[in-house]
Amino acid sequence: MSERVAVRKTYKLFIGGKFPRSESGRSYLVQSSNVSLASRKDARDAVVAARAAVKGWAGATAYNRGQILYRAAEMLEGRREQFVALGIPGDEVDAAVDRWVWYAGWADKLAQVYGGANPVAGPYFNISAPEPTGVVAVVAPERPALLGLVSVIAPAIVTGNTVVVAASPSEPLAAVTLAEVLATSDLPGGVVNILTGAITETAPTLAAHMDVNAIDLTGVTDAALATDLEVKAAENLKRVLRPASGAADWFADPGLARMTALLETKTVWHPKGV
Repeated sequence: MSERVAVRKTYKLFIGGKFPRSESGRSYLVQSSNVSLASRKDARDAVVAARAAVKGWAGATAYNRGQILYRAAEMLEGRREQFVALGIPGDEVDAAVDRWVWYAGWADKLAQVYGGANPVAGPYFNISAPEPTGVVAVVAPERPALLGLVSVIAPAIVTGNTVVVAASPSEPLAAVTLAEVLATSDLPGGVVNILTGAITETAPTLAAHMDVNAIDLTGVTDAALATDLEVKAAENLKRVLRPASGAADWFADPGLARMTALLETKTVWHPKGV
């Protein structure tokens, strides 16, 4: 009997809730598996999918968004050994599960903390309420591959934004496997879109795209590339998140900064009844 030949897995992109190959047909090898190499066209398609999902996701109740994030934690917990087999430390997988749960708990509480009624002179109600920014492009950090990814995706989507993620080219398996988790977590298609491949190809397209409202440069370590992305983002006044100087402690309490950075505040005046 001849020795059986193993079937090599091909990891695809995650766009609009589906798993397409790159339109360019390109891929690259990571840990004996083929990973799709996203093109600029794939990045534009991901933005279209993210924009189409904004209305439904932003319009969902905060309770519903929290339940979906909690479901993602449940599904990730069930795939713990799969991530460990990819080389993700067990304590990092556990921390990523806990991070999903932590953000899920904030879904219906953030508006109470970040918004509220303002004291004004006159017979009026003056209320400030947070609203999502819209479509957010995210350059994911290289390490920790899974926890870093969850820590930039969860705060963006729990507040009602949709995201297009440029995954780390050297650590893409955690990202595409997380996409498989999200696809079975009741998350509407297009809320999270994940591109694998060269950041230098996809990130400039996302930064310059006129239908992207904000860009998170956490995973950009090249200062020249970061500056170029900021310049491109300025074309339509995108909100730009730059990583803090120094190494980030991804296992520490994340705080509210990432959530509030991707919110806009709407203030409404309304006359009081007599």
